[in-house]
Amino acid sequence: KSDSDTYSCDIGDAQSRAKLVVQEAPVLFKQELQNEEAKEGKQVKLTCELSKPDSPVKWMKGDTVLHASEKYEFKQRGTVAELIIRDVKSIDA
Repeated sequence: KSDSDTYSCDIGDAQSRAKLVVQEAPVLFKQELQNEEAKEGKQVKLTCELSKPDSPVKWMKGDTVLHASEKYEFKQRGTVAELIIRDVKSIDA
């Protein structure tokens, strides 16, 4: 995407210009989330892998957007995104 710009070829007395527009490829899941089971009070890690590194990820529980807290931790390294849920309870299912 950062290569999008106007390019030119200059021969002194004349110039030729062209505009390059680079369309970003969509981010896809290379590995989707997997169902997990955990005992109450334990920690669970949910992991997915994306097709592009460092793509923005939004974690949700149902329709609620999750925010980093003592309960939820988010990690992202390259194409791997992780959600860590601490001290799971039945309401976390």
